[in-house]
Amino acid sequence: MSAEPLPAVAPSWLARLWPTENDTAASPAVLAASLLVGVLAALTLRPQVAGSAYFVAGVGVLAVALGGRAGRLTSPQLGAAVITVALLGVVILRSASWLVVLCLLAAWVVGTLALVGGRTWTGLVVGSVASGLVPARAARWVKRTLARVRLPGLRSRRVWLVVAVTAGLLAIFGALFATADPAYGALLSGALPSVNIPDTLRRLIVLGAVTGGAILAAYLAHQPPTTDALAPPSGRPVRRWEWTVPLVVLDLLFLSFVLVQLNVIFGGRSHVLTTDGLTYAQYARQGFWQLLVVTVLTLAVVAIAARTAPKTTASDLLVVRLLLALLCLLALVVVASAIHRMSLYEQEYGFTRLRLFVDTVELALGGTFLLLLAAGVRMTNTWLPRAVVALAALALLALAAVNPDAYIANHNVTRYEQTGRVDVGYLATLSADAVPALVRLPADLRACALVRLASDLRDSTDPWYDINLARTHASALLRTQPTLVCGSSSARE
Repeated sequence: MSAEPLPAVAPSWLARLWPTENDTAASPAVLAASLLVGVLAALTLRPQVAGSAYFVAGVGVLAVALGGRAGRLTSPQLGAAVITVALLGVVILRSASWLVVLCLLAAWVVGTLALVGGRTWTGLVVGSVASGLVPARAARWVKRTLARVRLPGLRSRRVWLVVAVTAGLLAIFGALFATADPAYGALLSGALPSVNIPDTLRRLIVLGAVTGGAILAAYLAHQPPTTDALAPPSGRPVRRWEWTVPLVVLDLLFLSFVLVQLNVIFGGRSHVLTTDGLTYAQYARQGFWQLLVVTVLTLAVVAIAARTAPKTTASDLLVVRLLLALLCLLALVVVASAIHRMSLYEQEYGFTRLRLFVDTVELALGGTFLLLLAAGVRMTNTWLPRAVVALAALALLALAAVNPDAYIANHNVTRYEQTGRVDVGYLATLSADAVPALVRLPADLRACALVRLASDLRDSTDPWYDINLARTHASALLRTQPTLVCGSSSARE
C-alpha cells in the first residue's frame, strides 16, 4: 500500500490531521450498504415528522461506518456509540420538534466522536466537525472504488444509448396510445405509479443526504484524523507566586460576591417582594447569563492553571488543589443561586420550554464544576474533556426522559387548578407530548389548547415504518374527546 502526500494547497493544520492520504479504496460492500440505507430513508423518512424512520436511518449510518470495527473501538468510543443510539431513540418516544432536533444534532456530534475519538479539548472540538472536513477526501475514496469495479457493459456508451432510445420510444408511443383510447389510457394509469414532483424531489434529497452521510461516516471510521495533533503543547510551568496571586485575588472576589449576595441568594421570594422595582423576571435573568459567562471563564482559568502551575512538590500540589477547589465551590454556590431564582420565577409565571431548558443547562454546569473538583483531587484531567461531553449528552437525554412538553403542560394545568390562571395560547403551541395533561383542562379551555393538535392528530395515523409513540398515544386520547369549538371565553393570564 502506498501513501500519497496531501496536495500542496492543503492548509498546514489539515495536513497535521491527515499527514498522508492512503490510496486505499472503499469496499464495494460499504458503498452498497450506504446506498441501501439512503434508499430506505428516502422511502420511509418524513423530514417534517419525528418518527422511527429517523432512528433506523441514524442507526443504519452508524452501522455502515463501524462495519467490522466494533471490536476495535476503545471504551470511550463504545460509550459514545451507545449514547448516540440513545439520542436517536428520542425520535420514537417524543414528538416535540425542538427536542428532537437537539437530540439529532447531538447524535451526529457524539456519533462522529465515536468514530474518530479524541482525548483533548482541541481533539474533541475538531473531531465533532470532522465530517465537514472530509467530503473531498471521501469523494476520492469512492472514486478509487468505482475505478476498480468491473461491471460488464455498464461502461459502454452504446449500452446507455440503447437504454435512452428505448425509454424515449416507450414514452412517446405510450403517450400516443393512451390519448388515442381512454380505456388503454386508464390501463396505463393504473399500471404506472403516479409521480408527485415535490415528493420525488424530497425523496431524492433524503437519498443523497443519507447516502452521503453514511459514506462520510464510513470514511472517518476507516481513516480517522489524528484530532489531538492540533492540541497546543504543554505550557511551561511558571513560578508559584506568578499564578497564585491572580488566583487568590479571583477567589476573594468570588467570596466577596457570595457573602454580599447571601440575602439575594437565599432571600428568595421575600427579597423580590421587598426590593423596590425588582420583578421575578429581572431576578431570574440576573442569574443565568452571568452564570454562563462565569462558567466559561472559570473553565478557562482552571485549564490554564492546571497546565502552568508547578506541581513538582507536595506543597505545590496542595496550593493548586486548595485554590482551584475553592474557586469551583464558590462557582457552585452561584449555580445553586441561579437555579433557586429560576425556580421562584417558574412558581410565579409557570413553566415554558426555554425556562426548563435553562434549568437543564444550569444543572449541567453544576455537574461540570463537580467534575472539575474531581479532576483537582486526582490532579489529572486526561479524562475530563470526554467526561464533560458525556455529561452534556446525558443532560440532554435526561431532559428527554423528563418529557419537557408533558412536564410543562402538567405543571401549568396543576397551576390553573390551584390559581385559575393559565396561558392557553402558549399551551396550544406544545406538541403531542402534552396531550395527556391538556385533556385535564375544562372543556372550553381544552378546546382552545388542543385546537391545532386535534386537527392534526384526531384522524391521522402514522405508517408502520414511521412510528412515534407520543403521537400514537395522543391520537388515541383525542379520539375519545368530544369535538369542541374554541370560543372567546377561554381564560388567559
